[in-house]
Amino acid sequence: MKGSGNSILAILVLCCVACGLLLWIAVAIRRSPYSPVQAMVAFVNVLLTRVLWRVKIRGQLPSRDDQGGVIICNHRGSVDPFFVQLGAAGIVHWFVAKEYFRVPVIGTFLRISKSIPTNRAGIDTASTKSAIRYARKGHWIGMLPEGHINETPELLLPGRPGAAMIALKARVPVVPCYLEGVPYDGTFWGCLFMPAKVKLVIGQPMDLTPYYGKEKDRQVLRDLTIIFLKRIAALAGYPDYEPQLAGRKWHPDKG
Repeated sequence: MKGSGNSILAILVLCCVACGLLLWIAVAIRRSPYSPVQAMVAFVNVLLTRVLWRVKIRGQLPSRDDQGGVIICNHRGSVDPFFVQLGAAGIVHWFVAKEYFRVPVIGTFLRISKSIPTNRAGIDTASTKSAIRYARKGHWIGMLPEGHINETPELLLPGRPGAAMIALKARVPVVPCYLEGVPYDGTFWGCLFMPAKVKLVIGQPMDLTPYYGKEKDRQVLRDLTIIFLKRIAALAGYPDYEPQLAGRKWHPDKG
């Protein structure tokens, strides 16, 4: 009888612990900026970036305080956004080529993470307007000014002015970031089987107030894009790096 009583007591204790854990999870999800599904995706992201890819982060994204912002980063692999997301208090809305939304599993992940579908070539008006709305509502917009994964020995590929235009139209600051050691074998899935040691450096927010109202000035957009790329290069340890701008028909395979 005594043994039976101990077993019942142990079961009750385990039930209480389980209930407490479930209650804690429920409260955490309710307080989280993520939906339950997004919270599960975020948990997987933490496992991949912290355990498999052993990311080390220097710097911190500012708290939004209801003000959005544009995050810019160099582009070294298909999972670059995974690392930047770690430093954000909520979802970062990344621009992603429309064709990826049609790929099984990847498309589902992109929709859950509220990525913004965009055309690879030219200016996509719909995606640009969507990003501006998000930023004005206090959300982070993630952008990769190089436009393509950099598989060359160069520090940065030529940049495009989209980030400058969106930041000026939304009237939000820009935060530069630099990634190093991102796993990439030319495929989206290959990195999931590649241990790595990644470094993420987060820079200080850039106040663009003096440029507000000049988002239609092409020279201002070009000048700001060069400044953005220089900030990324400085985070990499190359303050004297001279970045280039991409032409309208520029493609990484054509130079």
